Amino acid sequence: MEREELQQVGFEGLGIVPGLLKRIAALGFKHPTPIQFKAIPIATSGEDVVGIAQTGSGKTLAFSIPMLQMVSKSDKKGLILLPTRELAVQVEETLRKVAGNSGLRTAIVIGGANIRPQIKQLRANPHIIVATPGRLIDHISQKNISLSRIGMLVLDEADRMLDMGFEPQLKQVLESVPDDRQTMLFSATMPDTITTIANKYMKKPLRIEVARPGTTADKIDQEVFIVPKDEKMDLLGRLLKEYHGKVLIFSRTKHGAGKITKALNKEGYKADEIHSNRSQNQRQKALKGFTAGRHRILVATDIASRGIDVDDIELVLNFDLPEQIEDYVHRIGRTARAGKSGKAISFAAPDQKNDIAQIQKLINVILPIKAPNGKQLESIKASIGGGRSSSRSRQRPGGRGRSGGGRRGNGRSKRRY
Repeated sequence: MEREELQQVGFEGLGIVPGLLKRIAALGFKHPTPIQFKAIPIATSGEDVVGIAQTGSGKTLAFSIPMLQMVSKSDKKGLILLPTRELAVQVEETLRKVAGNSGLRTAIVIGGANIRPQIKQLRANPHIIVATPGRLIDHISQKNISLSRIGMLVLDEADRMLDMGFEPQLKQVLESVPDDRQTMLFSATMPDTITTIANKYMKKPLRIEVARPGTTADKIDQEVFIVPKDEKMDLLGRLLKEYHGKVLIFSRTKHGAGKITKALNKEGYKADEIHSNRSQNQRQKALKGFTAGRHRILVATDIASRGIDVDDIELVLNFDLPEQIEDYVHRIGRTARAGKSGKAISFAAPDQKNDIAQIQKLINVILPIKAPNGKQLESIKASIGGGRSSSRSRQRPGGRGRSGGGRRGNGRSKRRY
């Protein structure tokens, strides 16, 4: 079912109990997103799900509703694993909002936070545990928690957890939960390691795609600027005069993020930063300030950015191309959320033509390539075979483009994994 058709469909008929339907309506959710429309009925029927969906597709509600419904009807518990503490905090907040005054007890188990309040929450017999892998293993090792009553396990942004080196912890958790639990796994991409995990630890999961692995949102207007390192800040300043909404800037390093933030604030912009050198409180303050509009620019590194779940980001700007090409998809997925349009601009050095080519191959899109002064541009375009597409990008020769034929936006028919 296409997104336009979903605008005529409500959450009724997806297997959701009346109490939760009322809460969803009260929170202003009228129509399910494609991932919600496809995943919720399968999950509420008790089947395992592998969901391939990018950031901003509505995944959180897609697994929160079935989990809340499960814990309300049984003595089983829910466990949600996520890559970063910021994302864990936001998911836990969503759970509490949807649960309303139902008496839901949650425990949030994340690194970088005091462990004692977490122990207290775990001893209170929570219905749902929201955790990052490393800290969860710490609690298991200290016997603060038992996973013997887990009835539903959610692995969100599984590809990112693997990228961050959490494969051993994930496997330990998967081997510690009951064999008869239900599992939902969500990922923006589908590397072989996730395929292996799904085959080994899940029970004939239904695979749902709302975008092909490695694809980016249809409504993101993408372009690349070829710019020398010493000219990046000048170009950034000129671009910020064209975009007046929320801007998310990515730096490859935490040192670079700090320098960019300092320079922007010196120029009179309201900017804050989020990276691993910042304390948990500083990161939460920066994220809340960005969400509330107290500063319109947030500068982030890839690892820290995984907790950014903010609506209405007008522009994602890659000040540096990501070290891992797959992170390009995760980065720009912060804009054009829930069917809205957005802009993604990337800065690349003249010698990064291979990186640009790899990104184009990953997303199957020819990116428009520009240069502030036009120098070296034609030779770079020719060497990577790109740069001639318009906004939303034309179809790549021999492939399927971002506009044009095919049911790209809302997925393919579900199938057994």
